Amino acid sequence: MLKVETIKSVREQVAQWKQEGLKVGFVPTMGNLHDGHLSLVKMAQEKADKVVVSIFVNPLQFGPNEDFGNYPRTLQKDCEKLGALNVDMVFFPSVEEMYPENGMDTLVKASATLGALWEGASRPGHFDGVTTVVTKLFNIVTPDVAVFGQKDFQQWRIIKQMVVDLSMSVDILRAPIGRDIDGLALSSRNQYLTEVQRQVAPKLFVTLQDIASAIESGNTLYRELEVTAEKQLLAYGFDAVDYIRIVDADTLKPVMEKNGSLVVLAVVRLGATRLLDNICIN
Repeated sequence: MLKVETIKSVREQVAQWKQEGLKVGFVPTMGNLHDGHLSLVKMAQEKADKVVVSIFVNPLQFGPNEDFGNYPRTLQKDCEKLGALNVDMVFFPSVEEMYPENGMDTLVKASATLGALWEGASRPGHFDGVTTVVTKLFNIVTPDVAVFGQKDFQQWRIIKQMVVDLSMSVDILRAPIGRDIDGLALSSRNQYLTEVQRQVAPKLFVTLQDIASAIESGNTLYRELEVTAEKQLLAYGFDAVDYIRIVDADTLKPVMEKNGSLVVLAVVRLGATRLLDNICIN
């Protein structure tokens, strides 16, 4: 496995692969890898001849009161996991390599409509940081296909829209949510849960499944389902529910009736830990 820290080295190697007619897959991450990340890598390996994984904790997507400095950085362990999967290249640039002028004047704005909702409402500027760094990474790696996880459904939808709007020549794939045996969505944040909180956390997925079952059985009282779900989550022991909403999978706007694919988006809190999850309903 190639371990690369510079943009120049990535470009030289990818150019060689493409001269050989090889298809390049890409998985962007912020490291602290778990089995959910590794499932994205495996999907990329199924779709491409060579796979590049980036590990970069992107300062642009952290707000002033968020934990950029404390975000877990486990590069050695991450490389061991990627090496065990026979990943072709891991790219782990420094902040200075990615943003050499100690910042950037040019930002790639996320879709104003998609980015203003849900996570965008609670984390202003977050998705602009995501679209900017992903655009830079796409320009560096020039992948044929890139894989993102369904757990961050809004992020995936925004990136997919960005690729369409900017005529980028990369195919964006959505990988299913990796889950623990009890249904909890795999996340780096799970390590912060206490033993008691860890017992409560899987109830979020149970609640999402209950909503999906109700809708699939013909229940169209969406707002009532949301209110019931929020009460149930608090009864299970969650400290707060930021939102649990039934939205159109394309526009991400709340729906009153089912006209197409739906997704139930949810964010809950256990102590200081914020957990995201969702479930798609076709």
